[in-house]
Formats: sequence, structure tokens, C-alpha cells
Amino acid sequence: MPRLAAAALPLLIASALAPVPFPTAAQTAPSTAAAAADVMRLDVDASDLSRRVLHARQRISVRAGALTLLYPQWIQGNHSPTGPIEKLAGLRIRGNGQAIAWQRDPLDVYAFKLVVPEGVNELELSFDVLTPTAGNQGRVVMTPDVLNLQWNQVALYPAGVPARTIEVAPSLTLPAGWQAGTALELEARDGDRLRYRTVPLHTLLDSPVFAGRHFKQFDLAPGAKIPVRLNVVADAAKYLEAKPEQLKPHRELVVQAGRLFGSQPYDRYDFLLSLSGQLSGIGLEHHRSSENGVDTDYFTGWDGGSATGRDLLAHEFVHAWNGKSRRPAGLVVDNFNQPLNDELLWVYEGQTQYWGYVLAARSGLWKQEFARDALAQVVARYAHDRPGLAWRSLQDTTYDPVIAQRRPKPYGSYQLSEDYYSGGQLVWLAVDAKLRELSGDKRSLDDFARAFFGGEDGDYRVRPYAFEDVVAALNGVVAFDWAGFLRARLDAHAPPLDGLAASGWKLSFADTPSEYQKLAEGERKATDLTYSLGMSVANSDANVVSVRWDGPAFNAGIAPGSHLLAVNGYAANGERLKDAVTAAKDGKPIELIVKNADVVRTVRIDYREGLKYPRLERVPGTPDRLGKIFAPK
Repeated sequence: MPRLAAAALPLLIASALAPVPFPTAAQTAPSTAAAAADVMRLDVDASDLSRRVLHARQRISVRAGALTLLYPQWIQGNHSPTGPIEKLAGLRIRGNGQAIAWQRDPLDVYAFKLVVPEGVNELELSFDVLTPTAGNQGRVVMTPDVLNLQWNQVALYPAGVPARTIEVAPSLTLPAGWQAGTALELEARDGDRLRYRTVPLHTLLDSPVFAGRHFKQFDLAPGAKIPVRLNVVADAAKYLEAKPEQLKPHRELVVQAGRLFGSQPYDRYDFLLSLSGQLSGIGLEHHRSSENGVDTDYFTGWDGGSATGRDLLAHEFVHAWNGKSRRPAGLVVDNFNQPLNDELLWVYEGQTQYWGYVLAARSGLWKQEFARDALAQVVARYAHDRPGLAWRSLQDTTYDPVIAQRRPKPYGSYQLSEDYYSGGQLVWLAVDAKLRELSGDKRSLDDFARAFFGGEDGDYRVRPYAFEDVVAALNGVVAFDWAGFLRARLDAHAPPLDGLAASGWKLSFADTPSEYQKLAEGERKATDLTYSLGMSVANSDANVVSVRWDGPAFNAGIAPGSHLLAVNGYAANGERLKDAVTAAKDGKPIELIVKNADVVRTVRIDYREGLKYPRLERVPGTPDRLGKIFAPK
């Protein structure tokens, strides 16, 4: 078999020492048997649809001695140690046909330790990944019609060897007749077994597969030297029918991103899109692809609720530049079990969130008015629904992927969550507006994007950066105290709202929802009264979904998870709740019967300001910078 890169050879120590002494960290400890100089082979059988089990087989070249095998723990796009180790079962290791005992590291459950006997130069691994059969077990990644394969779930690798030096020859067996989309290059297809070209481990784990019974691929860059494709899988063939006018903004997204960044840091790019009511949704970036999971009506309900999520592909596409090609130095590690430093996620995710909205508007995935209404929701949240900023800063929320790992929170407005996304988006709006103001509207964040993220077409090497590099690049556009400007917004206990006014707009409220909010409420199947009563209620059962900390509902003692039984003497539902809020403007009290666990009580809320839905309104006599930001290039 072919040999590994020469850079790995110094790690190949040919002695048969005892296992690494306790308590050396397993993810960095050298393995004397990590003499794996040959290509690792990984074969995954994904045809067991009825039981939803992935069967993995690996061959790893070794030498005699102590060896630690690692299951990937720190998943880059998740920014946290969320590798689903609990799904791995049935691990068996053999050498020369004989079973080899292994032992899990008691301080690192992602590490499996063993001693390779003399005379064994290759390990044969077999194990199963028991994917969720219901949503309460985690992300559903296998259904009767769709598969989302993430290679990090089906691979073990030797500790002490940089992932970039481990070459892997992967194959995937699909159910009969299925097709697949991935950024990996197909070497051969033998029936339903797909053999992909050998790649470094870090490239493999960054190249997921979407496969399905119903599959269609669309060319988003016809005639271009660097291909960009939209690979779509769906619950049924009817959901794959995309009209030319629907594909047009997706192609324009590729054009507008190219004009923004000035280069393409990939040799190919594959959007992976699932349209499913059974496969769990997802939005996860990769260097040459992205995983995007939405409901079935993405095309068939084009003018409906699916419109609110059409910034998803734009957001994940931007990550090819911001987060993958240019990556915070704390996220550049040797393997997938070293902790990640998330402190620059306000750049990685915050600026990507900003460009996701901008490119959705520039490409036509969103109309400009729709994009403004979406932004109004963000601004309103930070103007009225983030009291948690009194005790936490935006900077502190960059650690939330590790603190909470996206577990639900009862009072998100007070606890805060991953606010570096939308809060970071507002920081970058402020930066963009300031660049335009300082330069007399001749320079903008577009210039920063081209200078900082640009490079050579087809070059997808990782280029790390630090806070000082961001500041230097901004100074290269317009000289200013950018370090102070950024830190004042990231470390403050106040929302970063100044960018909106500097862009010529202000937040206001209306008594009717915008088109965006109507569709968003329909998608969430909830009545959103966040800015009036300070809560939202599920349409199906009148359960309280969320409560704004220190809002009217909160101050009346209503908690998330409560059940509304009645509104002003009538059975509770969203429409009656809205009617009660409107009637209260004339002095009528809002009387609710609320059940919390087994306690039923009557609650009266003295609120008289009517329904409130966020809008953006022009500030007379100011330049409309937001209009220019959203305008196509």
C-alpha cells in the first residue's frame, strides 16, 4: 500500500514500550505503535436502513508497542466537544486474525488504549454507529430515503500523529440505486459501493456525504473553471423540482460571493441540501462543501415559510472564506481531540452571519425589504430582549458552545446563548457603517473582506489569524482605533446598536407583523408576542415556548413550559391572545388561566401598549448606507 507523507516518519518509533504512563493526555500522547506509514482504509456500509446502523471497517498499519486510538471529539463547525461517542458500539480490534484487547482511557472516554503484539503490522477494526431512530436521541441522519454521513462519526485514528499526515482511502456502500453528493472525488463505483480518492484525514472529515433515493444535482456555475454544484436529496422526487427562477438567485449567490471576496478558496464546492421532514435539519460549514438541511417545501413553498431560511446557504458558503480558508489561530490544531479556542467566533460566525444576510439580499434569495425585516428582528432582540448583557458580554458568549453545547435554556434572554452570531452581526454592521463614514462612503467592509479573506483561486490551505490581524486589515482599509472600537462593543454590557443609526435607519414597532415575521411564525408554528406580552406560545397546544426576562408575562409569574388554558374566559389560542392584547389598549385587563405542572391559577397582566412587531424605518436626512450594503455588486 502507498506510504504516508515523510513528515509523519519521525513519529514512528519502533520500540514496544508499555502503555503511556498515567496521566498523560491521550489526545497528545505519543503512541509507540503509531508506525502507521500506510494508507488507512475506511469502509462504511450505510445500507442498513431499517435499523439505521452504520457499519464501519478500518485497516490501520502499525508497529508493535503501545497505541492509542482516538474517536473525534472536537467538531470544528460545532465549536465544541460533541463527537457522538455514545453512538459507537461493538468495537473489535484484530491483528493477524487474533483479537487484541483494548481499554478505554478513564480520563478521556474518546481514547482507546491497546498494545500491538510483535509481528502485527496491521490492525483490523470493526464497529457500528447506532444512529438515532428518533429525534430525542440526537440528530436523525438516516431515514428510508435520505442519508447524512459525517465521516467523523465512523473513524478512529492513532494519537500522536497530525491528522494532515494520515492518508485515508474511503469507501461508502449505499442502499441499492441511491446517489450521493460530496466534495470528495469519486474514483470508481462498483454497484452501490463508492470508492473515493485517497485524501488526508482532516480533508475526509471535512467532506460529508448527502445521499438519497431521490437526488438531483444542479450546476450553479455553468462554464466556470471551478465547479460549484447544488446537490439535493429529498423525501420524495416531487420536492426536487426547482424552477429556473428559483435556481437563478442560487447562481447569483456564487457570483456575488466571488465579487465580494475576489477569489475562490476551493478547487470545487458542493452545496449539500436535504429537503426532508424526517432527516434532522442542519447548517454546518466545510471548506469545499456545506451541510444544509431544511423542510421539504424549500422549492415547492418558495413564497411561503421556507423563504425565512434562505440565508442558510449564503451563510455556510461564506464559511469557505471565513472560518475555513482564514481560520482563528485557536481553531488550528493537529487533530480532532485537542480543545479548540473559540474566542474569535465573533469574527468566524459573527461576520459570516453579517455576510449571510447581505449576500441573501444581493443575490435575490431575499428581497431587500425582506432582508431589512429580518434584520429588524435582530435589532429588536438586542434592543429589548437581551437583559443578560447586563452580566455577560458578547465576548463571553463565544464560550457557550462548550458551556451549554446547544442544550435548551429556560430563559435565553437572560442566560444568553451563542450571541456572537447575531450580536456579532450587529458589531460588523457598526464596523461597515464606520468604514463608510470615515471614508466618505468610498470604502466599506467589502474592501476588508477582499483584503482579509481573498487569495488564489483553488488554494484551500488554512491561513490562521489573530485579533491583531483583524485590526491590521481594518486599518489597511481606513486608519482608525479599530482595536478600541471592537473591544468597546465586544466587552461592554450593552447591545451594539449604533451601526443601525449610522446606516440611516432606526428601529420602530407596528401593530401588524412584517411579511418576514408572518412567515417565521408560521415556520415555528407559534404566536410571537415577545415585544408586547413578552412571551411566545405554541399554536398547537398553547404551551408557553419562551418568556422574556423581566417582561410583562415574566413579572406576572408565567414561566416557559407553562400551559395556557384560557384567555379572558375562553379556551386559549394564539389569536385570542393577540385579540386580548389589542383590547387591553382600551383598559380591559388580560386575564389568563395558566397551568404550571399541577398548579392552576389565574394571572392578570396589566399591559396596555398593544401588539408590537419590529420594523426598520428610515432616518430622514441621513445617507441610506444599509440600502447600499444590500445592493448587488
